Amino acid sequence: MKLKLNFNLKETLQKYRRVLILAKKPSMSELKRISRICLIGFFIIGSISFLFYMVSVMVV
Repeated sequence: MKLKLNFNLKETLQKYRRVLILAKKPSMSELKRISRICLIGFFIIGSISFLFYMVSVMVV
């Protein structure tokens, strides 16, 4: 099976440029809110993983 890649550098760079033009720097309040949400998510996922680990240790 042959993989065909059509890579157009000029078109790709134009797409990247468009994204960078539309992107904006977040304000400090947005940055704090995003950081808080990520930390809460890490804590929840870590807690669930720890509970699974404790259950597996106690069962075996």
